[in-house]
Amino acid sequence: MIFKRELKRNLKSLIIWSVVLSGLILLTLSIYPQFAEQQNEMNKLLESYPEPIKKVFGMNELNLGELMGFYGVEIYMMTTLLGSIYSAILASNILAKEENEKTIEFLLSKPVGRSRIVTEKLLAVFVNILILNGVSTITSIIGFQFADDPDVPTDTFTLLAVATILLHLTFGAIALMLSSMLKKTRSIMSVSLGIVLAAYFMNVMAGISEDLEVLKYFSPFKYVDAAQIINDNKLEPLYMFIMAAVIFISVITSYMVYRKKDIAV
Repeated sequence: MIFKRELKRNLKSLIIWSVVLSGLILLTLSIYPQFAEQQNEMNKLLESYPEPIKKVFGMNELNLGELMGFYGVEIYMMTTLLGSIYSAILASNILAKEENEKTIEFLLSKPVGRSRIVTEKLLAVFVNILILNGVSTITSIIGFQFADDPDVPTDTFTLLAVATILLHLTFGAIALMLSSMLKKTRSIMSVSLGIVLAAYFMNVMAGISEDLEVLKYFSPFKYVDAAQIINDNKLEPLYMFIMAAVIFISVITSYMVYRKKDIAV
């Protein structure tokens, strides 16, 4: 009941985010053929970019004249960042909004425990994130057809898709934990979005300055770096373990806190 209700309540935002993200992916991939044709001119242009900027976006390790390299630099950045923002917004509201909208009394009057409430809302977050990623993956495959040679390494593309889902689940789990702790949805959303943007900013700063390179270890965006995945054709086990641990701890904490939370009805 709660799971289906959450899917319906979040359907509109899911559709909007999916349409916008799909449009950006198709629009960007549609310019790849012209980009590939003018590769020499583009390479000269990119050479004029400051080295730190090229390092941040992986331009120093990926070939923009190749479809996989273009995807890693141009598309992957959008799907990871925008998807993380969506996940944070979705999960940050999912528990606390019941108190803000005064619907928690209705839920608690039903023969359902708090653990079940968290479980079904968690499943709703998980399904929404999977759907958004599924849409962006299918759209990317469609967008590849713009290229003269649309074939991309299936294993590498799959690794990028898995890394993106893990990243989104990481921020979603953190936002869910905050939603279980705090009461005001605006505050939770602000903190959740702040965490996403701060993580992205740390990744950028780590790329720009060698003195700040240590910051990359605190940013999940670095854990799913496109250049590393494409060039090595693998996911770094340590980084995957860290994200899985963050997801696990955040989810368990959500259950523990919400079961003991003083909820005013």
